[in-house]
Amino acid sequence: MVHLEDIWVNPINTLMRIAIDMDEVLADPLSKFIKLYHRDYGVPLDLVLDPGNEIYHHVPEHANNKWFDYINEKGFFRDLPVIPGSIDAVKTLQEKHEVYVVSAATEFRNSLEDKLDWLADHFPFVGWKNIVFCGNKIVNADVMIDDRIKNFHGFNGRKLLFSSPHNMLINGYERVDSWQQVLQKLL
Repeated sequence: MVHLEDIWVNPINTLMRIAIDMDEVLADPLSKFIKLYHRDYGVPLDLVLDPGNEIYHHVPEHANNKWFDYINEKGFFRDLPVIPGSIDAVKTLQEKHEVYVVSAATEFRNSLEDKLDWLADHFPFVGWKNIVFCGNKIVNADVMIDDRIKNFHGFNGRKLLFSSPHNMLINGYERVDSWQQVLQKLL
């Protein structure tokens, strides 16, 4: 249930600075994990992720840390599928607001070039000055769209929690389940 005090309103409809996460918000690493687990361990491609669990909770115990190897491989982030609706939504947001893609990419050294190239392929309209690769997301923005609540700590703007299997049991945040919902809330 959404409470009135949970709904943030831009009182004068001014230009907002919007910070958008990449993984599980713009790009879909979960489907790639599933594909790689299937290739290496026979985990079915139609794996259903239980709410509140990470992908490694759904694989054989002897392989549950393999995700860390995958995510650190050069090229892992280069060919991730795009989250449905994200390209058009980001374009639409850019028409009225200042949009930045903010990713904690420095956590995974090999992801930097992959993510930059991925953005150039799928979001070429987001210029290099509007891409922020960092560790902690200490950004000055009005809105942050992210799937991980750890990135909201210390952030003073409006927090939109983008739904992903791992965060489905988390309450207390303004949630968005799709890019259409993001647009409904921000336009």
